[in-house]
Amino acid sequence: MKHILILLVCIVAAPLAAQTAMTAQEFDAYTRGKTLFYNSNGQTYGAERYLENRRVEWSFLDGECKPGEWYEDNGKICFTYDDNPDAQCWTFQLGDAGLIARFENDPTTTDLYEAEDIDEKMLCLGPKTGV
Repeated sequence: MKHILILLVCIVAAPLAAQTAMTAQEFDAYTRGKTLFYNSNGQTYGAERYLENRRVEWSFLDGECKPGEWYEDNGKICFTYDDNPDAQCWTFQLGDAGLIARFENDPTTTDLYEAEDIDEKMLCLGPKTGV
């Protein structure tokens, strides 16, 4: 009976151990120089370009891009954008199909998943001009 209990604990613990959050160094190595598209509930959510020196550009794929930066804070990857200095903190895990992002400011929100090859482009149309 004792051996069965140990086996069950190992079976349950193995998937949990595989889901550890990425460190800032792991996140930087995985994302730097890439443009990643994210899905939520099977729908395109947005895309982010990961640039040098932890700079980023986020878009909801509406032609508007928001420049910003990311930093590590207590095991989370936090983003601030030029138009919104309030930190948006996430934990990232590397799954079989890419990154899994969990919004830590509101853990009840849906996770975002790195999309594989989707037929979308991240276009930045530039600043809006008035009439």
